Amino acid sequence: MDKYLKDHIATLLGISILKITPISGGDISQAYLLETTTQRFFCKLNLGKQAYAMFLAEKNGLEAISRTKTIATPKVLLCEALKKGGFLLMEYIEPKKASSSDMALIGHRLAALHQSSPSDTFGGQVDNFIGSLPQSNTKQHDWSTFYVQERLWPQLEIARAKQLLDPAEIPSLQKMLKRCNSIFPEVKPSLLHGDLWSGNYLISKNGSPYLIDPAIYFGHHEVDIAMTRLFGGFNSTFYDAYAEHFPQPIDDTARMNIYQLYYLLVHLNLFGNSYYNSVHRILKTYF
Repeated sequence: MDKYLKDHIATLLGISILKITPISGGDISQAYLLETTTQRFFCKLNLGKQAYAMFLAEKNGLEAISRTKTIATPKVLLCEALKKGGFLLMEYIEPKKASSSDMALIGHRLAALHQSSPSDTFGGQVDNFIGSLPQSNTKQHDWSTFYVQERLWPQLEIARAKQLLDPAEIPSLQKMLKRCNSIFPEVKPSLLHGDLWSGNYLISKNGSPYLIDPAIYFGHHEVDIAMTRLFGGFNSTFYDAYAEHFPQPIDDTARMNIYQLYYLLVHLNLFGNSYYNSVHRILKTYF
């Protein structure tokens, strides 16, 4: 972080920043811990062209989750564009290692989030991002239509353009819609975190669970659960607690795999061929 940005943040907040430390937690952005005599802040900085749009979407997502009063998110203090890129400043939440009881609490709070904020449509008011990739939230009344047209198809198009998938490997929209219609149940839209892997929650020192880095939209609540099962980091107490509110378990084969396909396509498009085999397997199995 350069002196200009440090001084700019200090001026806006009316504070003196005594120490800046690079820390993990930014993923595609740089992350810093800013310290005063009495306070600590978390700052994400990105110099890319779409940085401000990404940070604004993150800010809006955090605040939307916070408004449900179901599970905490860090308070956003500043979100600004820079001459090059942008930055996002939040309160710093000091994390601790999650215990079994902490994971159970996340399960209960996530279920409460999924039961909050009723919507008649799938999608959202505005588009946002999944990682650094655009995520379309055009509203649909039918879940299968939304999931195929606004989730799977855009990522398949990116993979085709990047030559990560051969056109022959990509099923038609009609085939995907027919398959998803036969597998997906009738569901009510739930407000989703949208990118719920183990790096996107934390437990504060006082035991409160927080969600971070959301990619929110209204969708089937099982999508968040499918993501938690993709890369690990969630234990049985989490799933047991969640099941107290949503007792019907996610289908351990077709539905879960198809919901995970979206995230695997995102990883394929962001990180390359190491995710190809997983994507190919699901496409070949179900479409």
